[in-house]
Amino acid sequence: MQDLLFLVPVLPLASALVLLLTAGRLSPFVVAILGVGSIGLAALLSLFIGLAFVASGEPVFHQVLFNWLPIANAPINAALQLDQLSLVMTGVITGVGWMIHWYAAAYMYDDKDIQRFFVYMNLFVFAMLILVLGDSLVLLYLGWEGVGLCSFLLIGFWQHDPNNVKAAKKAFIVTRVGDTAMMLGLLILFTEFGSLHIATILSSPVPVAQHTLWLACLLLVGGAVGKSAQLPLQTWLPDAMAGPTPVSALIHAATMVTAGVYLIARLHPLFLQVEGILTLVAWIGALTLVLAGIAALFQSDIKRVLAYSTMSQIGYMFLGLGALAFDSAIFHLMTHAFFKALLFLTAGSIIVKLHHQQNIYKMGGLFRSLPLTSTFLLIGLLALVAFPGTSGFFSKEAILAATWQAHTAGPILWSLGVLGAFLTSLYSFRLLFIVCFGPASQHVEERDFSPASHFVLPLLPLFVLAVVGGFITLDFSRVFAQAAHPHVTLWIEWMPVAVSAFGFVVAWVLYFPRTTPRQVDGTMTRFCRDGLGFDWLYNRLFTQPLRLFARLNKSDVIDHFYRFVAWLNFRLNAVLVTSQNGKLRWYLYGTLAGCVLMLGGLIWWR
Repeated sequence: MQDLLFLVPVLPLASALVLLLTAGRLSPFVVAILGVGSIGLAALLSLFIGLAFVASGEPVFHQVLFNWLPIANAPINAALQLDQLSLVMTGVITGVGWMIHWYAAAYMYDDKDIQRFFVYMNLFVFAMLILVLGDSLVLLYLGWEGVGLCSFLLIGFWQHDPNNVKAAKKAFIVTRVGDTAMMLGLLILFTEFGSLHIATILSSPVPVAQHTLWLACLLLVGGAVGKSAQLPLQTWLPDAMAGPTPVSALIHAATMVTAGVYLIARLHPLFLQVEGILTLVAWIGALTLVLAGIAALFQSDIKRVLAYSTMSQIGYMFLGLGALAFDSAIFHLMTHAFFKALLFLTAGSIIVKLHHQQNIYKMGGLFRSLPLTSTFLLIGLLALVAFPGTSGFFSKEAILAATWQAHTAGPILWSLGVLGAFLTSLYSFRLLFIVCFGPASQHVEERDFSPASHFVLPLLPLFVLAVVGGFITLDFSRVFAQAAHPHVTLWIEWMPVAVSAFGFVVAWVLYFPRTTPRQVDGTMTRFCRDGLGFDWLYNRLFTQPLRLFARLNKSDVIDHFYRFVAWLNFRLNAVLVTSQNGKLRWYLYGTLAGCVLMLGGLIWWR
């Protein structure tokens, strides 16, 4: 069964190619069957392969497809590897991706470009699978760039709106900074180890200078923070909500933004060799989760609230990685995919029912008009705030417990994590109270979705996993040998639950609507709503100086060199043209003169 592993990424690729080659010639129903069915088959195949892999007891399954780049002493094969880590990632990508694709078929059914949409979505799934299954950093980077390209195409999918195009370009350029850093880090690793095969690098006995390895790991962290929207490259994610809601659920909540977490987890033996780098990772995660939580508290767009929430939860994953709790970080990656996909798809259902209204202050009273959809929102938010018993509770508690005792983290970072838990509770219940309770800001004429609707059926598995997903047991013993599993005192373990309960009380006092809620628009509110000024800062540090340089250099200094080369060639041509007068004697004398010069030169040289 494991020999069929190559079909897992091939199925979405084949579907994307068929949809691409038949562009405009298939009905929406056939497009949905091909787009959704290929991911469903990949998910089922992943399940059976995973069961066979676990039953085999092997630490890793390796499948070489063909020799790709026959570099001397360091050949790069098109090869896949399956271990405990890539198995979980593959399950999340195909399983959650299947539910999102199913929902997207209903969400995008009436869009005239639905076929193009599923080409991009399935290409994304293919690239993400190559990223997590590739056995070399070359394949990982190929998938890394592939998901970046598909993200760009999907954010700007509705390109008729200039704001969507602007958001797509912003995401592509900001993540390009991290991607460039990552590429430089890979080149350093290849220079030092002579290979980009992951297993070769991690088991290599070649001694590498500490400062060189530190620089390589720092550059890899740069790539991770870019793709996972962590400080200081986090500004692209909220604007990426311009894409269709299923895109936000798949790419910007459940899969692509976790690629940075996977990268650090996959190469964690390298990071363990570098003093201080994991502490840096922990600080990045802790600061991001707090700042993103503050920003989420002031958003009025339902999708931007969830975007900042995603940024904050990935901050917890980075905190777990930095605290040596690699298994807990991946566990939270999985549970987060369950409840955040549920939240985004539920938000999409609300937006559809409210005629594409996304402002939470223009909603209200949805528990009366949309009870089933509101129930999905409630369960997703409870898992987000780590309500005891839900999936988010187990993974987040494991990260915070490890943070307290880890020598790379400690009580200060634990305190920031607990503060983040309070902020998560505050903005989550703020969203719930404003959207679902109080007087309705607009009348919902349509009834709620039927339980048999394609807007509901894909949410049911996510609903169940958001509740019970924390009871899934993940075994990473053969991947994370040094993962932390500390035993902490009871008050440390339950403090996050206490502050989350306190956040509920504060949200009840501040945001439970007794009358129609009004949006506050003060200076501090605008500052926090705009992402705490990072866009403003980057605009003045980078964008405006570059624009000024472009205006001053509008004639382009470098172009002067090429213009000089062209001018010189024209002048030489004009000189040579004068010698072409059509007189045979002149040509003969010229030939003889040339021979005399060559012979004279040879005699003189000797």
